Formats: sequence, structure tokens, C-alpha cells
Amino acid sequence: MISFDGKDIAVHAWEEVGRPRGVVQIAHGMNEYAARYEGFARRLNAHGYVVVAEDHRGHGDTDAATLGYAPGDMFADTVCDMALLAQTYRGKYPGLPYALFGFSYGSFLTQAFVRRFGYLIDGAVVAGSSRQNALAVAAGRLVANVGGLLRGKDAPARLVNKIVFGGFGKKFADGEWLSGDAENNARYHADPYCKFVCSNNFFASFFRGLAGLYKKDACPPPDLPILLLSGKSDPVGDMGAGVLRLEKYYRGAGVQEVTVHLIEGSRHEFLNERAHAEEGVAAVLGFLERLSVRTPAAQN
Repeated sequence: MISFDGKDIAVHAWEEVGRPRGVVQIAHGMNEYAARYEGFARRLNAHGYVVVAEDHRGHGDTDAATLGYAPGDMFADTVCDMALLAQTYRGKYPGLPYALFGFSYGSFLTQAFVRRFGYLIDGAVVAGSSRQNALAVAAGRLVANVGGLLRGKDAPARLVNKIVFGGFGKKFADGEWLSGDAENNARYHADPYCKFVCSNNFFASFFRGLAGLYKKDACPPPDLPILLLSGKSDPVGDMGAGVLRLEKYYRGAGVQEVTVHLIEGSRHEFLNERAHAEEGVAAVLGFLERLSVRTPAAQN
């Protein structure tokens, strides 16, 4: 897919569905890529949903040679890439409910997306997410900007990465915060498309994007259903507390249907935990089955 600025964005599509009943667009997390959602996509296919996803800027096949880095405002530009993909597949499957599933970094992209492009979708699953602390966001942005000045925007932001993720593993006896599934963790750590540190430019853009998520200048459409889905032991969601803060924000912003589902005992990557994947998939399917096309304009 050629995006708004001429950049070639890698797109993965799972369309082997006889009679589609809806479309799900996936926004993957940081330090991973869309193809990791193959199993999830096939499960959705089996229930009648076409699935599509792009590899975000600095990730996967979109920027395989410069993992963690792309020029420009990586967060804001990726939100625009997601909008173009939504417009493309909304047009390819007119009249069907269209949902956005955003996980981890993708969940924050989704939080930004629903503010700016919420009219393009009929529902959003914000997974592995939270409402972030404003002071922590400001501090992270400062460190990333200084790192960019001193070492270059394309240099790995190792200090920021340590500040953001350093304490997560300490919450668990095995030191693994991604999941409680040892096989999944081993695959992740061995994957060259996951084994990198994002750049100063990435983190500066990310924190800039986070800083604008809860301003009153733009809110999600009030009739857009939102599912907040996370592991209850996910440190990204502050062990559930950050998810509840996000729920409070959306309700205060006027969103009429906000559902929270916390998976007991699950960490971050609930879809890749054999003990919890079924509960996560069932929660997504239950949400999707309730969706309908919101407005005639959304069909175009």
C-alpha cells in the first residue's frame, strides 16, 4: 500500500472467508509485526470475519532494514496509514461492520485513531492498553528528544526503553512480563523482527502522540462501541488500574458504550498465552457480533 507520503506500507490480509459478516483491522504492538497475528486472524476468519493489518512504520516488512526507525512523525503518520487501510478495505467490503483491534502500541494508535478517524469504523477493541500518566509521558518525551539531539534520531533509545520497560519484568518471578507462556516468550526473544530497540525518533513521536490523547479538542464519536480488553496482570495496564482510568476517560468524554474485560491471571500478550487465549478470542468475537454499521457515511 502506498501511503499519503509515498511510503510503501506492507499489508497482510486474511480474506479466505466464504460469506463475510464483517472486517477486522489489526494494529499490532511495538517490537513486533502483523504476521504474528496469523493464528488470531484465522480464528476470526472461521467466524466469518475478513482480517487485514499493516506493518507499522519502523516495524516488520515496512522497514525491515531500519527496524525501530522511520523518518517523520512515526506515531501520527502511522495513524494516517491505518486510516488509508481502513478506507481501502471499507470500500472493498461495503455495508459490513468494520472494527479496529489495536494491541499495546497499536492500542495507543487506536486511541488516537478513534479521535481523528472514528467515523471510519463501527467499533474498536483497545487491548493491552491503559491511560498513561501525563508526567511520565512528558519525562519520556524529554529523554527521547535529548537522545535524538545527542546520538541522532535514528539511534536506538536504550535509556528510554529501559525506563519504559525496565520495571515490568521485576513484577514476575520468571522476569517475563509479555506472557506467562514460556514457549511464546522464547519465540518472541528469538524473532529478529522483535529483537530490536526502537529509535529516539520513535519514542519522541510516541510520547508526543500520547500527550495529545486526552485533550478536549477531539473526542471519540459518542456512538462508537469500545471494548477495553487486557490481562489483569498486565503491567502496561497497571495491573488493571490503568484500564479503569481509560474507561473513566471514555465515559467522561461521552462514549455511550464502553465495556471492560480483564482476563484474570493473564499478563500482556493474552492472545499468545495458551491458558488465556480462548477467553480473549471469545471476548473479541462477542464484541464483534454486537456491531452494526453505524452510519451510511461509514460505508463509503
